Order: sequence, then C-alpha cells, then structure tokens
Amino acid sequence: MPADLNLLPSFVTRLFNGKHFPTIRAPGYARMSGLKWLYAPTPEALAFAVRTTFAALMALTIAMWMELDDPPWAAMTVWIVAQGSRGESLSKARWRLVGTAIGAISAVILVCSFPQAPWLFFPAISIWIGLCCMCATLVRNFRSYALVLSGYTCAIIALAATRDPDNIFMITMSRTSYIVLGITCETLVAVLFAHNLASSARRNMRQKIQMALGSSTDAVANLLAGDEAAFIRSRALFGTILSINDQIEFSEVEMGPHGHEGDHARAALAAVSVLLSRGLGMMARIKALGTTNEQFTETSLLTRTFLLGVPARLENDAEIPHIQQDLQDLRGVCRQRIIDALTHEISMAPTTETLEVDDLLNCRILHNALDELLGELEQAIAEFDASQHEIRGDHFHFRIEAHRDFKEAAYNGIRAAVAIGASALIWEVTAWANGIGFITMVAVTCGLFATRENPVVGTMNFLRGACWAVFVSGFLVLLFLPRPAEFEMLAAVLALPMIAGGLAARNPATAGAAASYCLFLPNLVGPGNQTRLNEIAYFNASFALLCSIGFAVLIFRAVLPFDNDEERWRMRNRTLHDLRHLASAQPMPRTQSWIGRNTDRFSRLIRHAGPTPTPTIEAYLQGTLSAMTIGLNIIRLRTVMERGQLPPAANRAIELFLSRMSQFSGRYGRFGRTARVARGATRSLRRLEATETNITSRIEITRAIAYLLVISYELGANAAFLDASQPYRMTDGS
Repeated sequence: MPADLNLLPSFVTRLFNGKHFPTIRAPGYARMSGLKWLYAPTPEALAFAVRTTFAALMALTIAMWMELDDPPWAAMTVWIVAQGSRGESLSKARWRLVGTAIGAISAVILVCSFPQAPWLFFPAISIWIGLCCMCATLVRNFRSYALVLSGYTCAIIALAATRDPDNIFMITMSRTSYIVLGITCETLVAVLFAHNLASSARRNMRQKIQMALGSSTDAVANLLAGDEAAFIRSRALFGTILSINDQIEFSEVEMGPHGHEGDHARAALAAVSVLLSRGLGMMARIKALGTTNEQFTETSLLTRTFLLGVPARLENDAEIPHIQQDLQDLRGVCRQRIIDALTHEISMAPTTETLEVDDLLNCRILHNALDELLGELEQAIAEFDASQHEIRGDHFHFRIEAHRDFKEAAYNGIRAAVAIGASALIWEVTAWANGIGFITMVAVTCGLFATRENPVVGTMNFLRGACWAVFVSGFLVLLFLPRPAEFEMLAAVLALPMIAGGLAARNPATAGAAASYCLFLPNLVGPGNQTRLNEIAYFNASFALLCSIGFAVLIFRAVLPFDNDEERWRMRNRTLHDLRHLASAQPMPRTQSWIGRNTDRFSRLIRHAGPTPTPTIEAYLQGTLSAMTIGLNIIRLRTVMERGQLPPAANRAIELFLSRMSQFSGRYGRFGRTARVARGATRSLRRLEATETNITSRIEITRAIAYLLVISYELGANAAFLDASQPYRMTDGS
C-alpha cells in the first residue's frame, strides 16, 4: 500500500495540469498555431536563422568580391553545412570537406578517362554515384553524408566540365573554392555566437543520459510491481538511445580536447539497453516459474522503492556515490537470500517434499536474476559518472555496432545509378539546353535521399520546398533584383526570405521542405557581378529544377520502391541468423555488438510504425525485443560454460542445447525441437543441481537454469515471430 499511495501526488498533479480535461480552442487556432514557428519563433530558432543568413550573405559577398564565376554555391554550402548544434555543424563541415575532395578527384579522373565519349562517361558517373550511395547506406551520421557527397560532387564538377573538358582542373578548383568558403564563413559566424560550448556540451550529454537512465529504472520498477505493459510504454526509449548515441559524437566535437567521456556515455547507454532486456528476462522468469515467493516479494518491493527514487537522485552529483552504495546493499540482500536458501536446502532432510526444494531453488533463481539486473544498473551509473569528467590515464573505448542491411544498400545503389543514367539519356536524346542542370539536380536529390529508409516521403517534402523556393525567388528575380545595383540592397532583399527559411528549418513539421528551400533559393536567384537573371533564364532554371526533383521522386517510386513488409522480413530473417551465430561463433560475440544491432532494428521499426502502430508492427517490436533477450541469455550461458565451474553432465546438457540452437532456423519443425531441447536442458540442470555437492558448481548451475528459463519462455511466448516458415502477419483490423 505505501508504494501505491506514493503515486497519488503525481496523479493529482497530472489531473490538475489539465491532462484529464478537454481544452476548448477558438476557431482558426490550429491554423494559427501551425505558423507559430514563423510569427513566434523560439530564441534558439531565431538565433539559428539570423546567424546562418548572415553567414550565407557573407559567403555570397566574398564570392562576388573575388569575382568567382558562380557565387550562389558559396551561400548554398552555408545552408547545407548549418545544423542546430555546433558539434553537428563542425562534424558535417569536416566530412563535407572529405567528401568534396573525393568527389573532385573522381570527377577529374572520369573527365580525363572518357573525353568526347558520352556513352562511356555517363554510365561511369552512374556507377560511381551508385557505389557511393550503396556504401553510404552501411555507415552512420555524417560519414554517410561524406560518401553521398563524393558522388554528387563528382557529378556537379564533371558535368560542368562537359562544355570545356580542357579546363577540368580550373573548374574543380573553382567548385571546391565555393565549398571551402561557405564552410569557413559558417564556422566563423557560429563560433562568434557560441558561448561556453564545452560546458554546454557536457551538460546536454549529461541530461540525455540521465533521461535514459531515469526512464529505464522507472520501467523496471513498474515491471516489478506487476505492470506488464511497462515495456510497451517505454519501448520508444530504444530509438531514443540510438539517437542519443549519435548525438554523443557531436558533443565530443563541441567539447574540444577531451578524454574518453563520450566512450563512457555510449557504454552507459548500452548498459541501459541491457537493463531493459534484464527486466524483460525477469518478467519471463516470474511467468515461467509460475509461483510467488514471499522472500522475493519483499526484496522486489525494496528494489522497486529504490528504483523509483533514482531519477531524482541523479540530479545531484554528490548523490551518485550514495546510489552506488545503496545498489551494493541491495545486491548484498539478494546474495544473502541466495545463501540462506542454499543453506536451508543443504540442511534439509532427504525426505523433504519436492515442492519445498523447488521453492528454495526458485527463490535462488529469482534473487540471482535480480542481483544481475542491479549489477547492470550499477554498471550504467558507473559509466554515467565516468562520462561527467575526464579521467587521467583512461584508455577506454566503446562503440555500438549498427544493423547493416546489404540488400537495402544494393537497392539504394541501383536506384541512384538508374536515376542518373536515365536522366543522362533524356539529355542525350533531347539535347535540352538545361540538361546539365537537370542531371546535376537529379544527382543531388538522389545523393541526399538514396540512403533514406523510405526516400519517397523525404523527396516529396524536398519537392514542396523547391516549389516554395521557385515561388519566392520569382518575386525576387522579377520584381526586386532588377533594381538594386549595390550589394547592400541585394543583401536586404535576400535577408528576410533566408531568415524565414532558417526558422522553418528549426520547426520539425517544415524542416524537410525548408532544407530544399534554403538550398535552392540562392541558386534560383543567381546573383552575379556582371549579369542579372532575366525572365527566360529564370523560368528555364526553375522548370529544370522542379523536373529534376519530380523525376527523382518518380524513380524512387518506380525502381525497387521501399517496402515496409519486405524490410521487416529481412530484419526478421537476419535476427534468426544472428541467433544461430551466437550459439556457435568463435570467438564468442560481444554483448555490445548484439545490443547495438538489435537496438538499431528496434528503432527502425519504431520509425516506420508511425503514430498508430498496427498489430503487426506491435508484434514485430515485441518479437525483436524478445530475440534480443534470447541472444543476451545465450551469451551469458556460454560465459558460464567458459568459466569452467560446471560439472561435465551440466556442460553436456548445455552443449546439446547450444548445438540445437546453432541449427535454429525456425523452419521445418526445428523451432519446436529447439524449444523442447531448452526445456529438457532446464529439467536436467534442476536434477543435477539438487545432487551437486560443490557450492560453486551449484551457484553456476543456478545461473544456467535462470538463463535457460528465459530462453525457453521467450521461445514459447514468441513462437509466431520466431517461426520463419511463413510470413509473419497479424490481423490489422483493416
């Protein structure tokens, strides 16, 4: 009762915060609130828009002062590089330089290799861009961006040189000069606006990890209270963990010279993922045993009370040692319960009823599992503490391995190559005057979106943004820009449209369209020292731009289109393959690799689920989490065997199960046999444990039983997901 009464204040708070009462809105409120990003922006969004506009105009001014032949590319580079955080901007700028260098070198090689040979030149560009997009799909963050950039930078430079291939070197230097100028201006302005960057980065990293820790302890506490839906409510945390892991790389850039705080932060996030899986395993053990142990109920209540208080205590650094001490005390309680149960069992007469002996073994199994769960939380908090300050002489490294879909990568590469090849064929057949611009923008669009899991959604927003850029630039080109003869007037005319684009870029609902709007606005306006863009040139350039993006959308829809069902099917089969691999691979796979791949798969499912997941998606989420839990317990089972404390008979029972698991495919009845072998191994270990005289061996057998209980329960509870003999679908009610 006390634990339930403690929930009353939070319930009352939620009640009077208005979450249980409907809110009456005036007519037109939804329409006006949709434009709030424009008329009432946040200070952060306004600062981003103003500083990026200033940097873009400064880059444009310098490019025109230097009398470069295509100044808008400098301003476009600023908008491409600019990101919400300083670390993201610096990281993107760094990888943009790398991608530009690779693309420039490849452009020179292609132009020099195929002079006056378009039927070899265009297929070569198509293949190069396809390879870049394929490789970019297999890496994360801005490393992926650098690869796709090397593809479309090659296209931009090589196509610009088709009219004058003898000057390929000067054209390459010209294009790279714009990019370096844009990056330099954006970096300089951002540094002027950045204050206490390192301390802010550390604070943000702390808050994110603290949030993940608090959410996980709350979920486990609710599970121990009997709330089986706790993991359903907290499953989005896996996607958040992956997002935070990506953001840590940018925080490291912002911190400047630092130690291994980012590695410890990634290790803390991995421990949080394992903690959630441990909680699922605890639920599986409780259900598999089917009985309630009074001693475990008391320990569980103590643990739940402690876990509910952890989020508030993490606010204060001085509390961390006390939290760690309390964790050690709780783990001491669990171990004492195990010793008491084992001592009582040894002292019992041989004629004692089997039910009482089983109850004592169940008590030890549950307390051992709870001890390991608390140990994972202790590890997470220790890594969280280590991520808050630099440790002298620390050489710790930690990386989370991501899921790689090689078939998806091949699809992305083929799709991009077909798009470039088809657009080049259109130009070759029609001799369109704006054909080079058409192919260039197709290459840019394919490069930006080919690596997206569902590129159709992104390209539609990109097309909307381009339409807005055409609309706004039309006013500028036809009404305003013919008049000013000085750059001050040009900057005044461009400033407000650019600031509006920057504000839209910081609003999640309009960010996709704002990306293309900000990118293409300088290009469509086309300011230059010697010329003004006339109406005919403007309409031709705008038409070519919209046609190129529309053509890319068509290619994404028609050539190997994204299929949610097919991607889930591939991820499911890959998960089953990895489970087989875990049981027999040498050396034994690392826990962090298994956690990383499955967290990535889980977050992909969440992203594709949308606001209202179907029953099939719900089941896939549960099945993926279950597979992750099975895999972790297989690794732990193999770890027990490697310690060499088990008797030969126990080793044989576990080896039999692992041998069967290494053949696990979910097809041809093997699924049912694997589950039966797991249950048989559990029964064998129970019998061996009851007769084993060595205390250390008994403890190790108890651990093995605990792991097998989770594996056998999850194999049975998720039979439909793990049975790969047929497509996995549930009734969606549609």
